[in-house]
Amino acid sequence: MSDPTAPSRYVADHSLRLATIVRLRWLAVAGQLAAVLVVRFGLGFPLPLVLCLGLIGLSALLNIVLRVRFPATQRFRSTAAFWLLAYDVLQLGALLYLTGGLDNPFAVLLLVPVIVSATTLPPLPTTLLGALVVATATLLIIVHEPLPWYPADPLDLPLIYDVGVWFALVSACAFTGIYAFRVAEEARQLARALNATEMVLAREQHLSALDGLAAAAAHELGTPLATIALVAKELEREIPPDSPHGEDIALLKSQVQRCRDILARLTSLSDETDHPYARQPISHLIEDVVEPYRAGDIEIKVAKTDGGGKAEPVGHRNPGIIQGLTNLVENATDFARNRVEVGIEWNDRDVTVVVADDGPGFGPGVLDRVGEPYVTTRGDSDRWRNDDEAGGLGLGLFIAKTLLERSGADLSMANREPADTGAVVRVTWPRDRFDAEPPRSKTEGGGTTWPAEIEAL
Repeated sequence: MSDPTAPSRYVADHSLRLATIVRLRWLAVAGQLAAVLVVRFGLGFPLPLVLCLGLIGLSALLNIVLRVRFPATQRFRSTAAFWLLAYDVLQLGALLYLTGGLDNPFAVLLLVPVIVSATTLPPLPTTLLGALVVATATLLIIVHEPLPWYPADPLDLPLIYDVGVWFALVSACAFTGIYAFRVAEEARQLARALNATEMVLAREQHLSALDGLAAAAAHELGTPLATIALVAKELEREIPPDSPHGEDIALLKSQVQRCRDILARLTSLSDETDHPYARQPISHLIEDVVEPYRAGDIEIKVAKTDGGGKAEPVGHRNPGIIQGLTNLVENATDFARNRVEVGIEWNDRDVTVVVADDGPGFGPGVLDRVGEPYVTTRGDSDRWRNDDEAGGLGLGLFIAKTLLERSGADLSMANREPADTGAVVRVTWPRDRFDAEPPRSKTEGGGTTWPAEIEAL
């Protein structure tokens, strides 16, 4: 099942918080300042104190500017974070140039920006940062000031020592970078999988609660519906056939019968194995779904497209699929102005049902959350705006989405192109999944389709 939120989640995972950069740099500033002061005044070694303090002060100034310019919760994308970490490499490289180059034991700190990048940024910025560290280390072999040491006994290390330190730095940069990236990526994958699991379980809990409410509603509504049906029959007997109220009474009886059918379908939603047409072509299934809505004022058109001469899909009569498609068609007829189009498409890979209407479509504030429980725009529609009792609970699309995804379908919801108005819902099954024989169990059609993040584990 595809996850439309994956790109945004990837960007959120691969970004660096300002607070992290600032804290690490303050730690570096404190460490560098302490090292310079101890070497100069504690050990008495000569070094260019003003230049070293200037470089350290520059890092402190940059930290202050960042905290003033951006909020503490600011997240930097990979490009901005790369340049900030690249500055740290260059600033440390300049300090090492003034204090002995690779002869300085603090040269190992060149690895820190690479490790930070490997744990928070994508591979490309980390690779570029590693290349910058290697270039800086190479330059420090060739050009650097003498290592601060006793003036009377200067320390002159051989070139082979610097070359050995260079190889150690390059090897450690590659190993720690790759290792840190793999560990961090596995942690990110686990976090995404846990987040997806929580979302799936939350949806299942909502639907389980609705199952119980549906059974309770079917039980409680049985008596008042029987009373309404009895009153309707009595009125039909007493009102003359040519009465102007005759059509209203007939409509009332038909709607009572429809309510009874709906309640009966809800109470037997999980088990419909005794239906005389256990397997049927998808076009027949769609006709069964739309038939109850043809009597209204909205025109419903069903069209099918043969994909490359392939045989029409024949699937199991899954009550979850029927209820899910019914909710989509009912929602489309509620919002349509004149027409609802139901398209059926198939090829050797996929089976697709498209439900489109000519209504106002999904609102911009709702489109990102459509399909979640208690999200509705029914009260904003022209048809329902003046009816205080017509507002919906926002559960129709949620139930449809959950039931259809249980059957292995992938749903996408969008609006028509700007030239037209209306909503478009696409339901797509893998062809082999739709044509497959149903599992022989009491929970037929009720399995859970887990997100790709969980399947990857």
